[in-house]
Amino acid sequence: MRDFVNQKAKLLQPSGIRKFFDIVRETEGAISLGVGEPDFVTPWKVRAAAITSLQRGYTQYTGNRGIPALLELISRYLSERFALDYDPKHILITVGGSEAIDLALRACVERGEEVLIPDPAYVSYSPLVTLADGVPVQVECREEDNFVLKPEYLERAITEKTKAIILTYPNNPTGAIMTKEELEKIAAVIVKHDLLVITDEIYAELTYGKKHVSIAGLPDMKERTIYISGFSKAFAMTGWRMGYVCAPAAIDEAMFKIHQYGIMCAPITSQYAAIEALKDGFSDDFATVEDMRDSYDKRRKFVLHSLAEIGLQCFEPQGAFYAFPSVKASGLSGEAFAESLLKEEKVAVVPGSAFGSFGGDNVRLSYATSMQSLSKAFDKMGAFLSKRK
Repeated sequence: MRDFVNQKAKLLQPSGIRKFFDIVRETEGAISLGVGEPDFVTPWKVRAAAITSLQRGYTQYTGNRGIPALLELISRYLSERFALDYDPKHILITVGGSEAIDLALRACVERGEEVLIPDPAYVSYSPLVTLADGVPVQVECREEDNFVLKPEYLERAITEKTKAIILTYPNNPTGAIMTKEELEKIAAVIVKHDLLVITDEIYAELTYGKKHVSIAGLPDMKERTIYISGFSKAFAMTGWRMGYVCAPAAIDEAMFKIHQYGIMCAPITSQYAAIEALKDGFSDDFATVEDMRDSYDKRRKFVLHSLAEIGLQCFEPQGAFYAFPSVKASGLSGEAFAESLLKEEKVAVVPGSAFGSFGGDNVRLSYATSMQSLSKAFDKMGAFLSKRK
């Protein structure tokens, strides 16, 4: 019998995160600092709206693009929170931000075209580029540069085959952000080489001390930018799978067609929940988001202090809810550190190598978990490191 498996799928490597957490699930009593998921429950009023929609019998398909009221609210939200001007007719509701990334790449990338990815970066980008017949190209972001993408590194990576760049700030796994001035330098290179930008801003609400700025809001950038975000992180709605994508008209039309055939529409219950999440308004006192951000900030400070106490150097994250410490002081690679820590102390962190070629000496830990768990985990990490002095 023939081999029916597609070669791209056959050669695709399993997710470094999921592979590691298969091991975690088998470790009884493990404290996990690895899951990139808020430990908050979706606010009750949002859950109640979903329940009400079910009670009213709203169980049908929606339009392919999404419920019009939700599209209007997202348009207003982006305008009032981030000064982005998107017409609802060019906003598409997706099954999480992940579908939006996949749609953007499949709609725009031709076979053999290169897509630049700042590294370290979220694990899905490179595989999705490959599945879209593109070629992922990592661009190093160094800790001494605060993990910011530098224009000279970007310039060096561009070839005649380069089609697009994926930006992901605030960044997973490092917690880095990019200021308006830093984005302007990158934008100049992008315009010079006529590149497309796919910007994943799922953590836009989670910054500490500096307000998030989108590259889509800079001059001459909206027409060459695909903007991706969603409800998972800031609204504690990971399991609802609510994302959205905004793009120039021609790209939006292409993505819309792929979405029609591949997904049809996002779940109606989740869309009604998202409507409720946005109904309270979008000013700076957006209460639920503010409360979560304040809580993450306290944990962030605790994590940085605790890492310093146990002797691990760490860049100060300014966004998202991750820390990305170097483990060189332990004498172990990131992968060996994560495996040994789990085996000896039952604390789970993710090897930095899961996020690209340039994180091998780091691990990612999430502080989207309770202070009690964080405190216990750092006691155990301290004991783990003291054995290696």
